[in-house]
Amino acid sequence: MRVLFLHNNFPAQYKHVAAALAADPANQIVAGSLDNKKNLPGVTKHIYKPQREPRKDTHHYLRSTEAAVLDGQAVVRMCGELRKSGFIPDLICGHSGWGTTIYTKDVFPEARLLTYFEWYYNARNSDVDFMNKTLTWEDLCRVRTRNLPILMDLAHCDWGICPTQYQLSQIPRVFHSKLTQLHDGVDTDFFTPSESVQFEIPGLHLRLTRDAEVLTYATRGMEPYRGFPQFMQAVEILQQRRPNLQVVIAGTDRVAYGKKLPEGESYKGKALDELKGLDHSRLHFVGHLPFDMYRNLLQLSSVHVYLTIPFVLSWSLLEAMSTGCLVVGSDTLPVRELIEDGRNGLMTDMFDIEAMAARIEEALNRRESMGDIRTNARQTILERYALRDLLPKHLQLMRDLAEGRAPAESAAGRPLAVGAPRQGGGQASKGAPPRGGRPGNIPRGKRRRRH
Repeated sequence: MRVLFLHNNFPAQYKHVAAALAADPANQIVAGSLDNKKNLPGVTKHIYKPQREPRKDTHHYLRSTEAAVLDGQAVVRMCGELRKSGFIPDLICGHSGWGTTIYTKDVFPEARLLTYFEWYYNARNSDVDFMNKTLTWEDLCRVRTRNLPILMDLAHCDWGICPTQYQLSQIPRVFHSKLTQLHDGVDTDFFTPSESVQFEIPGLHLRLTRDAEVLTYATRGMEPYRGFPQFMQAVEILQQRRPNLQVVIAGTDRVAYGKKLPEGESYKGKALDELKGLDHSRLHFVGHLPFDMYRNLLQLSSVHVYLTIPFVLSWSLLEAMSTGCLVVGSDTLPVRELIEDGRNGLMTDMFDIEAMAARIEEALNRRESMGDIRTNARQTILERYALRDLLPKHLQLMRDLAEGRAPAESAAGRPLAVGAPRQGGGQASKGAPPRGGRPGNIPRGKRRRRH
């Protein structure tokens, strides 16, 4: 099977499936990405680069769309070179939103397109109105327009994957008939509990064992979307109450999601400046950690805090639960999909700082007696999100689609309509003839259970 993966930060969500396919010499695996210096064995990576940035005078509703078009244009040029070299994929797997997949069917009309849909923008009942209760017409129109490249992908992909039920619920139901809810999966053999783990960063003179009282927080970026300002306010309260509490924060001082502060400012800097009661000798910012050290930090944690507004769910929550962390999570829709308060974690209102601090302190006080919660947290991941179970489903879905068999059931539980010309099918453009033996329609395959 010939597969082309497209992601601006490859491998990202395709880390496991791309590696599994590349391990089989019968497959030819190619990836397109921006230049991030990340590689997988057996995967030939090609770099694409937009020719320019979106223009400042572009209508502000359309700047993200122009950026997507520029990315899509760069990917098309890369794909054109691949086609000239003789590489024509059976299957294209790409992440929607940045524009990488919007034109791929024009270069490879004979390929099937499996698109990863991580987020669809809604102004109401979502991240936007959760952060801003006074939306204007301007806000509503701007948010709706951000979906233009995603809608292009929804229209012309052959099939789509969405990782969680909450994220799927954000996508208009008219498209659910060709979407499967299927998470990337957590390596539960790597993210395991450990009673003997130690965590040490020599440069910070930091060495901790499980005997210490350790509050952990892990994030890609330190931002309001992931409750970083609220967490820091809770830390100030807890440090004053608990003289032995050590706080370890993993992640980068940047904004991965949401609005940035003015140039030169950051939410970390803002917290450190404004919260005068912090004890910096017991507050450790350890930066972006190597994967094994990050795992060790989770294994060591006495209590782990995960906060998010209604938005894309972080891998870090599932990884923390897989290691058996005692998690205090925000009482928001994405987290409720995994955590049942008192059974496999504890929930808190992320905007009530006193209540959050009290819930964290409850967990710290009872961490020895909450072993069942830790066990149940790991069991939740083992039963519903284990990579060893989900990876075969991913690979089977990919094989089915590449060979012209559509998944039998959609995420909405309805069989896929068959007999209509497949998306992007029909006569190829001049210089790109269809390969022989490939059907113009997707035939009905054997019925399989929904993933």
